[in-house]
Amino acid sequence: MAEETFSPRNIIVTGGCGFIGSNFVHYVVDNHPGVHVTVLDKLTYAGNPENIAGLPADRVELVVGDICDAELLDRLVPGHDAIVHYAAESHNDNSIADPEPFLRTNVEGTFRLLEAVRKHGVRYHHVSTDEVYGDLALDDPAKFTEETPYRPSSPYSSTKASSDMLVRAWTRTYGLRATISNCSNNYGPYQHVEKFIPRQITNIIDGVRPKLYGRGENVRDWIHTEDHSSAVWDILTKGRMGETYLIGANGEKNNITVLRMILEAMGRDPEDFDWVADRPGHDRRYAID
Repeated sequence: MAEETFSPRNIIVTGGCGFIGSNFVHYVVDNHPGVHVTVLDKLTYAGNPENIAGLPADRVELVVGDICDAELLDRLVPGHDAIVHYAAESHNDNSIADPEPFLRTNVEGTFRLLEAVRKHGVRYHHVSTDEVYGDLALDDPAKFTEETPYRPSSPYSSTKASSDMLVRAWTRTYGLRATISNCSNNYGPYQHVEKFIPRQITNIIDGVRPKLYGRGENVRDWIHTEDHSSAVWDILTKGRMGETYLIGANGEKNNITVLRMILEAMGRDPEDFDWVADRPGHDRRYAID
């Protein structure tokens, strides 16, 4: 992957109290004992400090703050080897209802981080999504690759695409030591209840009939967060500067199949759910090669 292995000792993980970010923090603590992690998290509704509460205090430090705060970044970044940038507004429905927080965090926040990286000369890894590529037809055997053109279809995915482009531009223009990864849909511990899998589970526990958008045919390529974390670490330590890496697990399943699997696993009738109108611009299929 790279010319030589990078061995960080002090890293910043933005959004490290969120779902995917906190799983990465756990992965680093469990697998790389010589690494200290500073978590920078604004603690919005999706960030929960309990996600990292049991980790050793000499290995993990929580700094509550906003990635858009340039003065905070200027104080925090020196003394660190790398930034792994997970912090993002990421819920599609929320982005449709109110896109402004997505522009601020996903675009301006990335800009502020890139400027801090440029000033202090640290390594940077940018965590992104396969949603920047738009969607694929349900009957199309094609999958996303690093060469797939960007076709974001929601306010959320367009802000993530914008942030990816900022990283590419800063890398080429200013020579930043940066990499990008675009990953498929994650599942695993600490996921916020607003997301598809935990929402179905909590509805069933609470005695509420699960709801399914449209006809349930939309396909997602599922990956466990531990596999995602392992891949991000490999890219951080072995990746070639300026490259984009796609992360997937050949886990394609449509939404109705996933919901029925959950219902059956919880001892419920697999047809015990309600259909609801599809959301605007709902992407049909994601799949990573």
